[in-house]
Amino acid sequence: MNRLVTAIVNFFQKRLWVAFVSKRFASVDKKGNSKVTGILAVLGIGFGVMTLITVMSVMNGFQMTSISPLIELDSFHVQVSDLGEEDIVDFIDFIESDSRILCSSQTYQAQALMTAGKNRESCALIKAVDPDILQKDPGFAKNIHMVWGDFDLSSKDSVVLGYSLAAEGLGVKNGSQVNLFALSGSKDVSLVSNDRKLNVTGVFSSGYLDIDQTFAFVGVQTARNHFAKDQNVTFSIKLIDHEDDASLIVDIQKRFPKAKAVSWRQFNRSFFNTLKIEKNILLFLVLLIFVVVGINIYNGMRRLVFERATEISTLQALGGTRMQIKSIFVFRGFLLGLKGTLIGLVLGLLLSMNIDVVFEVISKIVFYCNYYYAVVFNPSAAQYVYENPMFAIYASIPAIIFWKEVVMICAFGLLAPLIASERAGCNVLKMNIQEVLHNE
Repeated sequence: MNRLVTAIVNFFQKRLWVAFVSKRFASVDKKGNSKVTGILAVLGIGFGVMTLITVMSVMNGFQMTSISPLIELDSFHVQVSDLGEEDIVDFIDFIESDSRILCSSQTYQAQALMTAGKNRESCALIKAVDPDILQKDPGFAKNIHMVWGDFDLSSKDSVVLGYSLAAEGLGVKNGSQVNLFALSGSKDVSLVSNDRKLNVTGVFSSGYLDIDQTFAFVGVQTARNHFAKDQNVTFSIKLIDHEDDASLIVDIQKRFPKAKAVSWRQFNRSFFNTLKIEKNILLFLVLLIFVVVGINIYNGMRRLVFERATEISTLQALGGTRMQIKSIFVFRGFLLGLKGTLIGLVLGLLLSMNIDVVFEVISKIVFYCNYYYAVVFNPSAAQYVYENPMFAIYASIPAIIFWKEVVMICAFGLLAPLIASERAGCNVLKMNIQEVLHNE
């Protein structure tokens, strides 16, 4: 027991000694090159952490703003098709009993050339969904913002159009009538018809242009009346956690081998991969800040080791081991990284949570700079100066903070100075005490 206590005391004494000497070294290096190196290192790490957190948060917000409408309104989390008639009842029982599934809908889909009035036509993607989908699917309801009317598909031959499709493509609004002039399907569906009339009960906006330009929602019964009789039904499934898509697909394929199950990842693969590449490139470019800071710390610590050669040799002569003395410089690098990381973490979180204010301020600054420049050099053009509308768009993008990414970024902020200090401290192991003391 005494040996254990003694070992613990010795362990902490050695660590306290390293911290004490490192603090003393730092206290006498508060001017000259060492001070500048320390300040630049802290500022560099802080700037890198702040920039990474802010950039990643804005990119997360941009991605989720783009991805959410696609997943919730188009691909859903899992789509299952090609079920035989004998399997449909069993499949319904399966999805109702699975605890991972939030809700499911039977959906149909067809392409159409939609017309309204004279010389107004537009291509549309007709999606048939359950009339009560807003009540049972909160994700769907969250991404449907009604501009005119209601999302009412309960009445016969009713349709809800995307805003751009209705206003720009067809020139209709709530209460208007449209016709499915040309409709995809099998032989029992007329390719061209003037009798497929639908009543517009609402116009929605999703915030995603492709959906607003092409999507039209109808009820399942309306689809059965106008689509092909052998139209393949698709079960569109929403999960409590959309990350469970892979495990659910495996279970579906085991139980229903003939069924075709498609995940939201496969449905929008090219788009999601593009967003992922953009985010990774931005991450790589900003990480270069830590590389530059690490090189700066390495050079500063390396110079400090040679400047303190006499003190280091004296400590070794008094009983300090080379590894303990090396730990002095590693500890100092850790403190620099910790200071910079904490500063960057606080500033990064503040910027991310107030990114709309940041863009509004930048918009005002740019506007007034352009305005006063025009007043001074070209007064007649001052009346045409206006705020850039793109800043308003940027300000509308929510910043979403993923704490796993924040932890990873902070780890980079701590590792860069630690690795640089450790490599610079290796010069301590190369010193010869006798030669240094003899020369002094």
